[in-house]
Amino acid sequence: MSAHTPGPRRSKPPRALRWVVIGMAALLALLGFAALAPFMLEQLQMLAPPVPTVQAQLPGRATPLPAVPSLSPTLAPVLPVVEDSPVTAVPLPVPVSAALRQGLAVVAMAEGPDVHLFAFPPGEALQRLTDGTGQDIHPALSPDGQRVVYSSNRSGRWDLYVLNLVDGQVTRLTDTPEYEGAPRWSPDGLWLVYERYIGSDTGGSLDIFIQPVDGSQPPFQLTDDIASDHSPDWSPQGRKIAFISTRSGESEVWVADLDQVTNRFENISRNQYEVEAHPAWSPDGIRLVWSAAGRDGVTSLREWRSDRPDAPVRTLDAGDWPAWNPGGDALMVDLATPNRSYLTGYAASAPGLALPVLQASGPLDGLDWGRLADIPWPPAWAIAKQVTPTPLFAIALAPDAGLPQGRQNLAPLQGIEAPYPLMQDRVDEAFYALKAATAGLAGWDFLSALGQAYQPLTSPLTPGLFDNWLLTGRAFQFNTAPADAGWLIIVREDYGPYTYWRVYLRTRYQDGSQGRPLTQLPWSLAARHSGLPLAYEQGGALAQFIPPGYWLDFTQLANALGWERLPALSTWLNSYSGTRYNEFVFTDGQDWFTSMLEVYPRAALDTPTPVSSPTPTATPTETPTPTFTNTATRWIAPTATNTRTRWPTFTPKPTTTPRPTRTPTPTLTLRPTLTPTLPPAPSPTLTPAPPTVPPPPGATQPPQPSPTLSKTPRE
Repeated sequence: MSAHTPGPRRSKPPRALRWVVIGMAALLALLGFAALAPFMLEQLQMLAPPVPTVQAQLPGRATPLPAVPSLSPTLAPVLPVVEDSPVTAVPLPVPVSAALRQGLAVVAMAEGPDVHLFAFPPGEALQRLTDGTGQDIHPALSPDGQRVVYSSNRSGRWDLYVLNLVDGQVTRLTDTPEYEGAPRWSPDGLWLVYERYIGSDTGGSLDIFIQPVDGSQPPFQLTDDIASDHSPDWSPQGRKIAFISTRSGESEVWVADLDQVTNRFENISRNQYEVEAHPAWSPDGIRLVWSAAGRDGVTSLREWRSDRPDAPVRTLDAGDWPAWNPGGDALMVDLATPNRSYLTGYAASAPGLALPVLQASGPLDGLDWGRLADIPWPPAWAIAKQVTPTPLFAIALAPDAGLPQGRQNLAPLQGIEAPYPLMQDRVDEAFYALKAATAGLAGWDFLSALGQAYQPLTSPLTPGLFDNWLLTGRAFQFNTAPADAGWLIIVREDYGPYTYWRVYLRTRYQDGSQGRPLTQLPWSLAARHSGLPLAYEQGGALAQFIPPGYWLDFTQLANALGWERLPALSTWLNSYSGTRYNEFVFTDGQDWFTSMLEVYPRAALDTPTPVSSPTPTATPTETPTPTFTNTATRWIAPTATNTRTRWPTFTPKPTTTPRPTRTPTPTLTLRPTLTPTLPPAPSPTLTPAPPTVPPPPGATQPPQPSPTLSKTPRE
């Protein structure tokens, strides 16, 4: 007879309730697919072949220019090895219309610690515009399509430059110690609007300035607010300038009317639940588009119309850094994932892609799309050169010392303080390259002391974490002590259901020679202890103001050198360690399990305990009868024997008849017997006490007291 006893049969739910449950599950699946769409796109792009990149040499340059590096996490070039070869046409997966091919896009793209400009005619390959050491950011094409204005620190300070596309000559427009960036042309091409950092003894902030291109007049300050005003864009009509400001407490889109003296500035986004950035006017000046990062983890485009200013803002496709084509019927955007950037374009009036999706070689730092000038291009533009860039570091493997095939050594980190200063042998050179680049750009050795480097397999498990990259020797956690000292801040970035962090380091020299001013409000983890319920539930809150000074984007630098950030754990709202903002990993295109097999044997990963696998799957597990009998005796044992013996054992309390045995206390009737001696002190009856003493010789014995006298005190 089987030991299993059939339980009561459960009734099936009603058919209508089952259909409701199935519908809710389908809805949740659709929402999850929409949230994970950017990550699916990233995986598909990684499977696609890389887009070839070509390079062009401008006239007047003595050195050939390197090409854009490939998009793998391998690092950017320093010195190119040039080989002459003709340009070959590259077929693109999405056809580009002839109307879109008439324009020219200019992109600022990171190459290791440097950022360079590239020309991107839609439907063709990238062509290099700038090279050398330094960062060239925020390009903008002139209305005639012959010049590109941009910001660069190649001279040691952030100034404005103009590149002439006809002859390749570069002209410096500003020469100030303060940061100047995000330039945009006026419709007539005679003026520039840009952002400048104004420092003070109490802090500093970004403001909007206007100046003529020829330098005939001093700059005019358009905004003067303690908040940060940045990212301007000039309307094609010439009388309005859109920009981003935090004067309302959050990053929102404002418009300045140059014809007004009072009430000049107007907030047109008015959305406290989104972080707006990078406004861009359409060529007709009617539509204004910007990117908005919502709490749902999706960065999408918003469109506002100046002819219907009170109408609701319209939501367009996903993307950042929007740039209109000359015809105003398409938008080029930066489609960013947590560790990758893609270039693509949308049709403004119809759904669907207008441009193919191209993976960028590094993070983007500016984008513009204008008309292609009808000018004869220099011969160097027609003769492109394919290059093989030299990486910033070379992998040097130690002798294997008899390691099995596919296994790697753990190399000691020289001059690094950490609990276990070790790293996988194929990764330690990449770490040294990041350490040197950070120290050079920030002015202090940020990575000399680490919170964690390599963790042994026997380390305690972190709650909520399964794929611990520290076990692979391919990751590190930097020391978070600079955050307590105000030298490190983080900015929250949501991608679908995952939360990532962007890390900024305060530079040593605050004279404009290192770093850049911040344009985003940081996230305060300490706000969860402020006593506000909302801040506690959200794991913190946005800071009330942007910290002044110059900061280095450590996340962008690490990503350009192949180091990727990791998402926060599901426990980060209540746990500081769950944020993981201080952890970076060099995957080199590998998954976690493959990286673990480079360090550990497979047997160590299959069974975490020394017990062999056949033992847990033995036949005793198939005999549930002992388990049922045990559970039965558990229920009987406490009710029968234990409870019954407990109640009789409590009977000793009544049997503690020491109280009745204390009846001798009433027998202490000595008090009544003592009453003749104590109270009747004046009574003559107390004199019998001395009769116990024999009388002196010769004395006569007094008469005995009468019995009646002894009874009188008792009465």
